[in-house]
Amino acid sequence: MPFLIGASGVFASAELPRDVWTVLGAKDWLPPPDILVKMGTGIPVVLVTSDLAEPTSVALVAAGAPVLETPEPAGSRLLDAVAVMDRLRSPGGCPWDAEQTHDSLRQYLVEETFELLEAIEDGDRAAIREELGDVLLQVLFHARVAAEDGGDPFTVDDVAAELVAKLVGRHPHVFQGNDAGLNAASTEQRASSGVRDAASQAHRWEELKQIEKRRESSVDGVALGQPAVALAAKLTQRVGRAGFPVDLLPDGTDTGSTLFAVAALAKLAGEDPEAELRAVSRRFADAVRAAERAARDAALDPAKLTAQEWRQFYES
Repeated sequence: MPFLIGASGVFASAELPRDVWTVLGAKDWLPPPDILVKMGTGIPVVLVTSDLAEPTSVALVAAGAPVLETPEPAGSRLLDAVAVMDRLRSPGGCPWDAEQTHDSLRQYLVEETFELLEAIEDGDRAAIREELGDVLLQVLFHARVAAEDGGDPFTVDDVAAELVAKLVGRHPHVFQGNDAGLNAASTEQRASSGVRDAASQAHRWEELKQIEKRRESSVDGVALGQPAVALAAKLTQRVGRAGFPVDLLPDGTDTGSTLFAVAALAKLAGEDPEAELRAVSRRFADAVRAAERAARDAALDPAKLTAQEWRQFYES
């Protein structure tokens, strides 16, 4: 919020609510801009405003009053994003946005998530920033759709509040107590939590999650809609924590069982089979593109290469 210093006393600009004037200790009246400017030739005063384009603010700045601005807190632009989303879904907004539902938006959430993953794998920071915004849009979109539900509405603030409560509750070694307060935990509280490093924190996270969710099965809460390799790895990890014997994992000769076994063995070895397979797939795609470029350089059509020509240009 800008503070304009220019005359005598403390004043608040007209766009601020009257209760704000009281909190600021401002006078209960605001003189016209020209009068306030003249007052500035005497004892210095402060004009508190949220809008530098407001007439009194403009007059004081033109008269040479210095502007002192408080820094915006981190996340303040999120309010702008929420406001834009609300405008798009409101009467007179975007017809397409207004028609969307949770179900119709599913594909976009998946697409934007994969685009973000690709940007991360590429190490493209500009793309990461852009794709994070697109994922954020999906969160805001779904929250706005939820707010319009006639039976069980919730808002983006409800989503944020639940997230804060979850993060604070699962990090008692960082925050005091378990009440969604944001005060830092004491050294004694951190020591008594049993969290010493990242590994112990991950274990504690799962323990607290089990308590919160009151799950009856070790595989409850596993997202069954995730990619198959990641799903197999996650299931293996979950049952492993419950002491499930490795020899009871799927071991059939069909393709599905074979793929599950490979993913399970990789996870048990401490690897991420989804990431490993993606890395190999990306290298393969790059090699294919390189072979196609080499074919074009040789005046050949990549779409019509023979097996022998593919072997000639392809380098694994």
